[in-house]
Amino acid sequence: MLISETLNQAMNEHIGKELAASNQYLNIAAYFDGESLPELAGFFFRQADEERMHALKFVHYILDAGGDVAIPAVEAPKADIASPEDAARLSLEWELEVTRQINELMNLAIKENDHIAQEFLRWFVNEQLEEVSTMDELLTVIRRAGDQVLFVEQYLSRRGDPQAAEGVA
Repeated sequence: MLISETLNQAMNEHIGKELAASNQYLNIAAYFDGESLPELAGFFFRQADEERMHALKFVHYILDAGGDVAIPAVEAPKADIASPEDAARLSLEWELEVTRQINELMNLAIKENDHIAQEFLRWFVNEQLEEVSTMDELLTVIRRAGDQVLFVEQYLSRRGDPQAAEGVA
């Protein structure tokens, strides 16, 4: 086995966090869809897919490292989204929390001198820079738009989908 029981358990817990993030982004996408804001809905549907992909990366890593996958119960997403700003703020807060969690996993891998896990987690460390930056930018744009949320729709349509350009979507 190439993974310690401690790191295995911590990664299993993190799988639950990634799946919870996916569910939260699905809920936010549904909010925007209900508000007839297709660009924002699509943005969050893609985010939901990306978070699920992150969970799968952890599942495959644990399996490849000879560990045991034990997916925990997933916390229900926040259902009462009050506004576009509320959705973006919730998303930024979530990504900052995930960054903290990834850093804790990396610290554990360093403490255990697990170079393979460190290499695996390095991708997530770098990914979190993009995730936090994207959500911070979205929150800023939504705040600038104020009540004119259609400007955010326009902004997202002009911005394009960076994930599609990278072959991720």
